Amino acid sequence: MRYFLELSYNGTDYHGWQNQPNAISVQEVLENALSTLLNSTIAIVGAGRTDAGVHAKQMFAHFDTESNFKTEDLIYKLNSFLPNNIAIHNLFQVQPEAHARFHALSRAYVYRISLQKDVFNYNGSYYVKQHLNVPKMQQASKLLLGHKNFQCFSKSNTDVKTYYCNIMEAEWNLVGHELQFSIKADRFLRNMVRAIVGTLLNIGLGKLEVEDLHSIIASKSRSEAGFSVPAHGLYLTEVTYPETIKLNN
Repeated sequence: MRYFLELSYNGTDYHGWQNQPNAISVQEVLENALSTLLNSTIAIVGAGRTDAGVHAKQMFAHFDTESNFKTEDLIYKLNSFLPNNIAIHNLFQVQPEAHARFHALSRAYVYRISLQKDVFNYNGSYYVKQHLNVPKMQQASKLLLGHKNFQCFSKSNTDVKTYYCNIMEAEWNLVGHELQFSIKADRFLRNMVRAIVGTLLNIGLGKLEVEDLHSIIASKSRSEAGFSVPAHGLYLTEVTYPETIKLNN
C-alpha cells in the first residue's frame, strides 16, 4: 500500500532534503523514524529536493508499506519521535502508482527579505540594508511569466533533460517589515528561485535595468544572472496534486 505524508520542516540543521553520504538530511531522519515505528525498512520519495538550509511549510513524500496502523496513531507517534524541526500534518493512502515528485502539478516558494535588523528572525530571512526600488522589482518579476527557458538561473552542471518551466505566478509583497517574493511553477531547476531573487535584487539596487532581464534569460548563461541569495530565506510553501491520486476508501 502506498501512502502520502504531508509535513513541514525547518531546514537550518539539515543538509537539504535528499540523503547525503556524510551529512544529515530530512529524508534520512524521516526514513529512520518510519522504519523504527513500522518495524521494517521504509524508503521515502519527496516532492522535490530542497537545498541545504532551505525550509518547507508544505512538503509531501510517499512510501510503501504492508504494515497495518491507524493513521491518527502513526501521525501522533511520528511527531513524538521526530525532532522539533520536523512536523507531520497528514497521512493518507493513495493510488499504487501515485508519485510525490512526478504527479505534482505545481510547486510554490516564498523568499523572505527583512528590511530591518531582526534579532529574532535572522536565521529565517535575508537582511538587506540597502534601499530597494520595489516597483522595478515587481515590474521585472512579471517579465518572468513571458519566458519558458530558465537555464540562466539553473545551477551549473545540473543533469536535467530540459530547462523549460511554466511560471504561473511571480510577485513581491510587503508583509510587515519583510519584503516577500512569491513564485509558483510546474517545476523548478536547482538553485532557480535563489538566482531569480538575486537577479531581481540587483534590479532593485540599480545594478541592472528591468529590460536587462530579457537578455539575461536569452543568454542561457548562469554567469549573466545575479547572485544566489542565501538559502535560509527560502521556503517551499505549497505542492499541489490531482485529486485522483487519493484512494477512495
